[in-house]
Parts: sequence; C-alpha cells; structure tokens
Amino acid sequence: MTRVAVTSKSFSRDDFLRAAILRLYPDTKFNDEQLRFDDAGLIEFLDGIERVIIGLESITENVLSALPSLKVISKYGVGIDALDLDAMALHGVNLGWTPGVNKRSVTELVVAQSIAVLRDLYQSNIDVKTGNWRVRKSHQLSSRVFGIVGLGHVGQDLTNLLAPFGCRIVAHDIVDMSEFAIANDVTMMPLDELLQTADIVSIHTPLDSSTRHLINQQKIGLMRSDALLINYARGGIVDQKALVKALDNGAIGAAILDVFDEEPPRDPDLLAHPKLFASGHIGGSSFEAIRAMGLAAIDGLESHSQPQGVSATIKAR
Repeated sequence: MTRVAVTSKSFSRDDFLRAAILRLYPDTKFNDEQLRFDDAGLIEFLDGIERVIIGLESITENVLSALPSLKVISKYGVGIDALDLDAMALHGVNLGWTPGVNKRSVTELVVAQSIAVLRDLYQSNIDVKTGNWRVRKSHQLSSRVFGIVGLGHVGQDLTNLLAPFGCRIVAHDIVDMSEFAIANDVTMMPLDELLQTADIVSIHTPLDSSTRHLINQQKIGLMRSDALLINYARGGIVDQKALVKALDNGAIGAAILDVFDEEPPRDPDLLAHPKLFASGHIGGSSFEAIRAMGLAAIDGLESHSQPQGVSATIKAR
C-alpha cells in the first residue's frame, strides 16, 4: 500500500479534506500535532513516506537526500517558491501542482481591501466605537487607475472582478499577454511606466531570483505620493525596509500587505506604521479555496509530472 502523509496544518484539521483523502489512502499520516517543521522535523515526519501533500514547508536538497522513499510531492496551495525544483528533478521526485486554484479567494480580498482603505473604513470603525462621530471624506474605487503586476491566473481574475467598477486597468508581465489585454481592455506597459501611472499597484507575480525585491526603493520612488501598494503574492517581492522609508516620508499613500519577508512578521517599524493595513497570509484561505486547494492536492498525488517543466513555466512568467 502506498504510504501517504500530509504536513499541512490546515489540511490536517479539515474534516472534509481528511475524509476525502482517507477514502483513497486509508492509512494517511496527518500533522495532528500541528507542528511547524524545520528540515530535521520534516525528515523525521516523512521517513518511509512515498507521497506527501505539503503546505508552506520548504523542500530542500537536504530534505530530499534524506528521504529516498519519497516519489511525489503534491502542493496544497499555489506558491512553489519554497520548493527546490532542481533538487526534486535530481532525486526523481515528481510534483503535483494546480496553479490558480485559489485565485478568487485572493482577488475578492484585494478588491475588498482596496475599497476599505480608499474609503477609510478602518479609521471610521475606530471613530464610531470610541465615540468620535466624524464624517470622513474618502475615495471610490470606481474610475481609479488600477495597476496589476503579473497577469497570470490571479491577475486575470482580478481584471474580471474590477470590470464593473470602471477602473482603467494597466498591467505588466514579462510574458506576452497582448491577446488577453486586447480582449479585456487592459493596457500593457513597462513596470516603471505602470508605477508612475497607477493609483493602486497590486503585485501578483511568483517569487524567484528575478522578482525578489522587484519593488525596491527605486521602484517605490516612481509611484504617486497618494498611491496604494498591495502585495498578496509573496513577501520577498517588496523590499520591506524601503517600504517603511517610503511610508515614513510620504512617498506613497499606504501599503496593504498579506505577506511578509518573515511570517509571522516581527518588524516593529512596519507593524506599527499607521499607513500599513495588514492581514496574516489569508488571501487564499477562504473556506471555498481551502476545499478547492485540498481536492487539487489530493488529485496531485496521482496526477503529477517532472518539475523541470514547471520550473521552465515559472521562469517564463
């Protein structure tokens, strides 16, 4: 019988997903102790396991070399920046991965947070609860220039959600997205031009060597002084130290972050900043998305492929 394990904490405590995988693999090993794994802990947990569903765990050369029985890694979620794809290929470990499966969960929250910050809902909530009755003037999302950096699954879905608001949508991608852009009234432009143009800049790229600190001090300096910067992709894409400086000196209006360099974040200057609006990596964590990601991960235990092709796809985008 194939030995299967689940390292993801949220998958392991979801009754629906547990029942779904146990119907196919009755002896599945779950992370019932809700452990946060380092390399040593992961190696111990996966000893003798042939197929695994992982969440945010890092899969390194060190881990793979210690687990000769492991043949398939299926990703619960869409981000694969924590996987050493080259090492997986070297060790003959296949990858089960369904990109875009949680896109609507992410894009709904991007739109919701954009409106909340533009309309000053967070401060208005505090005002009313503390007895400060004040009618605050604010901005609508409608007709704003909305910049999307990364026009993949999430970026395209965000374009669809924004359509009723009448936003002018501008986008940047290293892949030729002209066909989608023409069909959806999106203006493609270089990154620098997008940053100079947009009222709202939302990041939706993978994290790799080419996108780490893609949004750095120089790039932030191009943005409008009242612009919103949104990151629901990966923390390392935005240079947090540069972001704090920009918020301090009024170079941009506000930042909306769901992801951070270190999670949970510990930068006191960032966390205490009144122009930061933060959430705890919940973009893809709606109940509906959790179920969709879990079922896709279960399917990935059987429907998988060599990671070289995946790596090439990521680098192309």
